[in-house]
Amino acid sequence: MKYTIEMSNKLNDLLERTYDAEKGFKQVAEKVNNTIIKEFFQKRAQQRYDFGHELKAEIKAFGQEPEKGGSLKGKLHRTWIDFKSLFNNENEEAMLEEVKCGEEEAIETYNDILHDKEFVLPPSTESLLMRQRNAIRETLKTADLYENAVS
Repeated sequence: MKYTIEMSNKLNDLLERTYDAEKGFKQVAEKVNNTIIKEFFQKRAQQRYDFGHELKAEIKAFGQEPEKGGSLKGKLHRTWIDFKSLFNNENEEAMLEEVKCGEEEAIETYNDILHDKEFVLPPSTESLLMRQRNAIRETLKTADLYENAVS
């Protein structure tokens, strides 16, 4: 029982981050003018929405209830993006930099769960988390390419 509750708590923390990322990508998509970068952000928001549903299903498989909203930290990060965009003419570059910071933190969170020695993840959970983490790595690489292109 302890395993199930602790693992679902970790997955719920990850789910909150996923909600935060989805909201953040939607927010930055509204703030950029470059149509290619806007589309990139919109697709990432949809990806995180999909990730959220996958994580919810996994949490339910542990017999637990998924979280329903984002975190205070995520809200503060989005407020910072709003504030920063008011004073920055290089909008796309600043937003891409913020996205990269968020993606690096997300990868760390996934790695923390995947490398936690206290738990042996079920193969379905491990596979899901590895697939999502690798997709976030690709997002990070693409954001870096776009940032270099607009700088």
